[in-house]
Amino acid sequence: MNTSISIKHLDTPDEWLRAFDVMKQLRPHLADAPSFSGQLGHQHTEGYRLLAACESGRILGLAGYRMQTNLLYGQFVYLDDLVVSAHLQRSGIGERLLDAVRQIARDSGCAHFVLDTGLHMALAQRFYYRNGLLAKGMHFVEPLSRPTGQNS
Repeated sequence: MNTSISIKHLDTPDEWLRAFDVMKQLRPHLADAPSFSGQLGHQHTEGYRLLAACESGRILGLAGYRMQTNLLYGQFVYLDDLVVSAHLQRSGIGERLLDAVRQIARDSGCAHFVLDTGLHMALAQRFYYRNGLLAKGMHFVEPLSRPTGQNS
């Protein structure tokens, strides 16, 4: 693994704009960089943080997470987003980002580190198992409204 890669938080709208192309690889429904940055601004006020793996100012991967509390886990860190540029997957960057967020959870006194991944994402599931996470349940979703632009 290249040691010149640094892990740092992205906390400003300009930094979020620079992260758009990488995040769009994970979230292809994202419309454009300004909308993405605006959404992150809103999420940031709710505690969402975005970590980036960077080399020479270039963003190689991202991990978006937030601290939460519920009756099941108590205080925990939830990993919303983990993505590495497609041409750099299997380079160890995803593991470094995962480890960084896990350490943030430990340093914050959390007893749990939680994430969801799609049932169709076998490679992601294997990655998480290899990195010490265990499947503990299923995630259920009910869309309450139709996305804009879809007909009945």
